[in-house]
Order: sequence, then structure tokens, then C-alpha cells
Amino acid sequence: MVLIAALIVAGAVLAGAVLVASALGAAREDVTRTRAASLLATFASGVGAAEADPRAMLVWEPLARVARQTWPEEFALLERTGAGTFPFGRERLQAAHARWTTEWLAWERTHDAEYKLKAAVAEHELVAAGGAPHARAKLDAIESEKLDRYQKRYEEYVRVSKALQALLV
Repeated sequence: MVLIAALIVAGAVLAGAVLVASALGAAREDVTRTRAASLLATFASGVGAAEADPRAMLVWEPLARVARQTWPEEFALLERTGAGTFPFGRERLQAAHARWTTEWLAWERTHDAEYKLKAAVAEHELVAAGGAPHARAKLDAIESEKLDRYQKRYEEYVRVSKALQALLV
């Protein structure tokens, strides 16, 4: 009789433990889903910012790496449901780099055309002024301004381009 009672108590304890473990697992899954939704909302603005300006990737990607280390289960859930690395997969990083390069080339073309026009106007004024020193100084200032703007923009292009490339490694 005592043996049967002990078996009944052991069975009840085991059944209770299974129910508690199941409830804890379900609660953990709910917490994971809630955190994943929060991460999705947080990084949505980062994805949008990176689409608008590739330089934003340099801010958001390191944050995503830290978050991925902090909440690996949540990122795994997002990546399973989103079919790719969340929030910035290799494709997005490559696209950001390509867009940055394309924007640089467009800027370079526009910059060159703008300063060719300015130089042509200044050369015309120089000829019209009979080679006057002030007209020569204006042409020289335009050339100097062109070089300064180009140099500053090129430095930024190289810095951002290298940083974007480093994210791909």
C-alpha cells in the first residue's frame, strides 16, 4: 500500500514537473518572440537609413553585431523567418558599397562639369579684361576651389568605401 502511494506521489510530481517545464518553455518562447519583434522595430529605421545613405550602414551594422551577440536566439528567429542575415546581409552590404561608389562617380562627373563651366566663364572674363591680374586671380581661385572640394570629397569617399569594405570581411 505504501509502495502504491509512493508511486502515485512520484507520478504526480513527475507530471507536475513536466507541466512546469512546458509552461516555462512556452514563456521563454513568448519572451524570445517579443524581443525579436522589438529588434525588428529597432532595426527597421536602420535599414531605411542605410537605404537612403550608405554611410548609415557604418553606424547600424556594428550595432547589429553587438545585438546579435546579446540576443542570438532572437536573431536566429528573425533570420529563419526573414530568409537571410538580419538586418544587413552580405547582399545589402555589397549594395551599399556599390551605391556609394555610384554616387561618388556621379558627384565627380557633376563636379568636373561645374568647374569646367566656371573656368570657361573666368577665362572669357580674363580675355575680355586683357589679362588683368584680378581676372587671372579669379581663374586661379576657381582652380584652387575645384581641387580643394575634390580632395575633401575624395577623402570622404575613400574613408567610407574602406569602412564599407571592412564590413564585408
